[in-house]
Amino acid sequence: MTTRFDTGIAVRREVLGDAHVDRAEANKSDFDAPFQSMITEGAWGTLWADNTISRRDRSLLTLALLAATGNFEEIPMHIRASQNTGAAPDEILQAFLHVAVYAGVPKANHAIKLAKATFAEMGVDI
Repeated sequence: MTTRFDTGIAVRREVLGDAHVDRAEANKSDFDAPFQSMITEGAWGTLWADNTISRRDRSLLTLALLAATGNFEEIPMHIRASQNTGAAPDEILQAFLHVAVYAGVPKANHAIKLAKATFAEMGVDI
């Protein structure tokens, strides 16, 4: 029987890649293990595992929400994951343009700056 945690780890690996998940698991401590389990089961084993919308769409939503709420530290991780979700750079820019209109130009500006730097590190021409 596959558990929600097992599903979550599998989806997390598909979206973020083995290297990212391996680093997160290696850095897990007794202190943050409950948090890691919660996000693996909830975010990855439930939300990201659901097929109602595509991973591409979920990726675009996630990037827009991260930017709109000012949670910039996870934007580079989700930009890198876009290679696995199918969200294209021009689509990501459109998500950030929506952020500019509905949540604020400074947030979108910072998100775009992070995206440009991350795409450059990845060797993606934009």
